[in-house]
Amino acid sequence: MILKNRNLISIADFSKDEYHHILKLAEGFENQPVSDIAKGKVVATLFFEPSTRTRLSFESAAARMGAALIGFSDASNSSTAKGESLADTIRTVSCYADIIVMRHPLEGAARLASDVATVPIINAGDGANQHPTQCMLDLYSILKTQGTLDNLNIALVGDLKYGRTVHSLVEAMCNYNTTFHLVSPLSLKLPSVVKMHIKEHQLVYHQYTDLLEAIEKADILYMTRVQRERFLDIQDYEKVKNAYILEKSMLKNSKPNLKVLHPLPRVNEISTDVDNTPQAYYFQQAQNGVYVRQALIAAILGLK
Repeated sequence: MILKNRNLISIADFSKDEYHHILKLAEGFENQPVSDIAKGKVVATLFFEPSTRTRLSFESAAARMGAALIGFSDASNSSTAKGESLADTIRTVSCYADIIVMRHPLEGAARLASDVATVPIINAGDGANQHPTQCMLDLYSILKTQGTLDNLNIALVGDLKYGRTVHSLVEAMCNYNTTFHLVSPLSLKLPSVVKMHIKEHQLVYHQYTDLLEAIEKADILYMTRVQRERFLDIQDYEKVKNAYILEKSMLKNSKPNLKVLHPLPRVNEISTDVDNTPQAYYFQQAQNGVYVRQALIAAILGLK
């Protein structure tokens, strides 16, 4: 019960050993996903920003463990629409739930929530900052497909500037002697603050604008969509929205162990002809999210 009552706001909140603890628990939930381990517990899902996979996988995870669910998927249906502050919303929901899962469009919102909550907070994404639970399921997917997290070549493709899933994954994979291949338009390069994590761990990264240059080197090809909602100027979005489209023919010279991941939703950055290839793993990756989120809820509630 090493993670009991802990918040998960940033992937840096957990140590490497704690990652491994969660991944081991997730394996157990994959083998036996349905139980009543959380019967009598209440999980609140507060989604101030649209989500399908993250919200539904958290709710599926809680339901499979017997927990009750409360919350909202649209902030316009909450008292914030009446002008209530985020802090007051969190204080109030803390009275009703044993744990709060929150997504918010503003960076730092989850940290603020953890400062005022009387129950643990799990960050389900705060703006372009962090998405630690997606990172945990990404680690689980990499481990399942590669048999290790160590000494891998990971190509991260697309929106590396605003992609919170990328930021979290880079930070976590710096613990495993990773070589990073960063593929993006010049306007969407990985932020310097994230690159600093790589440099501080004395690891190597390469930057590209051509996707084909990175594919042949990669063990994991992590595709991301260019996020229209992060752009203030729609013309800037239009310039880069189709910068990278992965097609089946582009995988012909890839390593035999290559797997393609994507945090989803995709728009058109992975052609549907990739879906039935041995390299495609993004829908299994989404399935893994349920097991990892079961593990997180169980660990933080002190049930495992």
